[in-house]
Amino acid sequence: MTGPMYEDRSGVPEPDRAPSPGATGAGPEVPPAAPPVQTAVPPRTRVSGIWVASIAAVVVLLLLIFILQNGERVKINIFGANPTLPLGVALLLAAVLGALLVALIGVARVVQLRHTARKMARRSR
Repeated sequence: MTGPMYEDRSGVPEPDRAPSPGATGAGPEVPPAAPPVQTAVPPRTRVSGIWVASIAAVVVLLLLIFILQNGERVKINIFGANPTLPLGVALLLAAVLGALLVALIGVARVVQLRHTARKMARRSR
């Protein structure tokens, strides 16, 4: 009994296999597992470093322009303190504190997931 031809990722068809002893041939043939796909990571170059540095410089420049354009001093009430800061600095601090809060919650979730995965791995042994 010959089954369908299965192709691996290279596009080369596999040869028909002889049935194993005791096989009845009643079920469909199962293709062999595909080899794991390995992705090549390109090496880092000077150009890629310059590209990242230029993007960082543009972001810093835009933040500096934003802060300088919003120099009007505002009074801020935070947990009983009443500092007076330039509006741009106050908004920047609020954004940074918000990003830190989100990062802290994300780290807590990753730690929780790793702990759960370790517990499940111990139970499956």
